[in-house]
Amino acid sequence: MKRLEDFPRVSLGVFPTPIHKLENVSRLLGTNVYIKRDDLTGLGLGGNKTRKLEYLLADAQTKGAKLVFTTGGAQSNHAMLTAAAAAKLGMKPVLLLKKRGVTACLGNQYLEELMGTERYFYDTDDYADIYAEMDRIGQERGLPYYKIPCGGSNALGTLGYVACAQEIARQGGGFTHLVCAEGSGGTMAGLALGAKLFLPGTKVHGMMVDTDPFEKITPALMREAAALLEADVTITEADFHLRALWGPGYAIPSAEGNAAIALMAEQEGVFLDPVYTGKAFAGLLTMAREGAFSPDDRVLFLHSGGAGGLFAVRDGEK
Repeated sequence: MKRLEDFPRVSLGVFPTPIHKLENVSRLLGTNVYIKRDDLTGLGLGGNKTRKLEYLLADAQTKGAKLVFTTGGAQSNHAMLTAAAAAKLGMKPVLLLKKRGVTACLGNQYLEELMGTERYFYDTDDYADIYAEMDRIGQERGLPYYKIPCGGSNALGTLGYVACAQEIARQGGGFTHLVCAEGSGGTMAGLALGAKLFLPGTKVHGMMVDTDPFEKITPALMREAAALLEADVTITEADFHLRALWGPGYAIPSAEGNAAIALMAEQEGVFLDPVYTGKAFAGLLTMAREGAFSPDDRVLFLHSGGAGGLFAVRDGEK
């Protein structure tokens, strides 16, 4: 098996991110709940995409890219962090965003404006249209370009969260459950594959915040990343657990998510977002109330960031 260190990687984040116990939440739920602070990765306002971008933009550099394209919804954390990272590395970011969510100059849109990021909006639900437009713009400008998929969720980007699982193991591991949001697949797939490799005995739970077929996306990304690593593992449905938490829909706040955001803020002084981490933490709370965790369990919640979106959407109002 190849080592993660064998893959080109640029330094964008501050790692390892801390893990600490949520003492008040643990008392409320009757189990041991910890948080992995990937909202503190250092680039921009932090967030999980930094880990993926370290691999993806190293690949872009190797291929001589001058333009870096990516996509997502209007308030995409991934798109904002890609813009920050590409500019930092001397490549020009161009964002082609779906006209979905809050398009006003709030949240991540405001951050992109501060960075002077070139961005366009498209009224489509089909990413194939957007990827074709990336090719059109790139060819029109005559510069070497690199396309990063939505969420940075391809095999190479997934390695970022295989590395995160290895980091968790080096920080002590011993967690019985690991809970994260699943919005494009790469973070969850990386953690699930990483758990097989570095965290034996840890069950990985993906809280789905979109209606995409993650029961197919997750194992496919796990297998593709395992192939890159030349890892001799067999991926099965038992390697991950999925739960539907999208509520009214992707990027639309839910009552459960809003309540989870308020509970975390009131009890721990930690701020979640309404699109990803709020809904994911709501899933953890529901599991605890259903009796999924014993008093001796050690549950790790991945805080994958999303602070920008918190300032774009409030209580479901746009």
